[in-house]
Amino acid sequence: MLAGYPDLAVAEDAASSGVFRVTLLGTGAPDPSADRFGASTLIEAGNQKILIDAGRGATIRLAQLHIPLGKIDVLFLTHYHSDHTVGVPDLWLTGWLPPPFGQRNTPFHVIGPSGAADLMVNLERAYAADIKMRMADQKLSREGLDVKVEEFTRDGIVYEKSGLRVTAFEVNHGEAVRPAFGYRIDYAGHAVLISGDTRLNENVVKYGAGTDLLVHEVFAVKPDMMKSPAMQAIAAHHVTPQEAGRVFTRARPRLAVYTHLSLIGTPTTPSLMPDEIVSQTRESYNGPLAVGEDLMAFEIGAEGVAIYRRGPH
Repeated sequence: MLAGYPDLAVAEDAASSGVFRVTLLGTGAPDPSADRFGASTLIEAGNQKILIDAGRGATIRLAQLHIPLGKIDVLFLTHYHSDHTVGVPDLWLTGWLPPPFGQRNTPFHVIGPSGAADLMVNLERAYAADIKMRMADQKLSREGLDVKVEEFTRDGIVYEKSGLRVTAFEVNHGEAVRPAFGYRIDYAGHAVLISGDTRLNENVVKYGAGTDLLVHEVFAVKPDMMKSPAMQAIAAHHVTPQEAGRVFTRARPRLAVYTHLSLIGTPTTPSLMPDEIVSQTRESYNGPLAVGEDLMAFEIGAEGVAIYRRGPH
């Protein structure tokens, strides 16, 4: 859903070389959903393809886009909640398989805050039997299985190649949920921010200022549900639409987008609809806004941000 402005182009499909494009692979919450897969965002900048997080179903969305898993250059992790990492072994191991499955012939490159190396070491232990069998039976080499991990502990540039620069910045996903980071991606004079999971956070405003696209998580439930201690506990780790609106108003991106939508309902209290989220955001923000959906894409250029859907229609 797009709460539109005339300078934002909406197209059915688009493709070009030298593109700077963001595709929401998964916009859902931890609960399984056929409509909203787990948190994952694909960024294409020229010939490079990077992922921010790999939640449930990320590889399926890549397959729907006809992108071989082995063609992902780098996986960036925001934090280590399972709904952001459960797709990592699928991306890593299936990407190692020979064509048509994977096609990776270089080490699996992972960049994340402290903990990324432990994650990958323990995944290799967990899948040791599979790895041993495939190497013996299918004669697979370690060329696409080996892992290159880079960790960081503070704000700063964590990746720079062929004009693509990725900057990590700390966010606040709760006192016990550390480390937690977001990312700013700069390419060809344009910029995108991915908030990661966070409460209202000054760093998102700082690094998101003047970006073309500010992609932010959101938590929203019906007012009656907020009386529940369980809902209050979840809300303490995220932002409401009203809070996100304040971030957007201060950062002034060309387009603000919601992803990782935690829209919780019950059999008697339905979850909020996209238009209700927009209405709540409008209490504090009047600029261009889109409520993300899986496979919604944003192509960024000098003339603006083109919004369209990729993959199966």
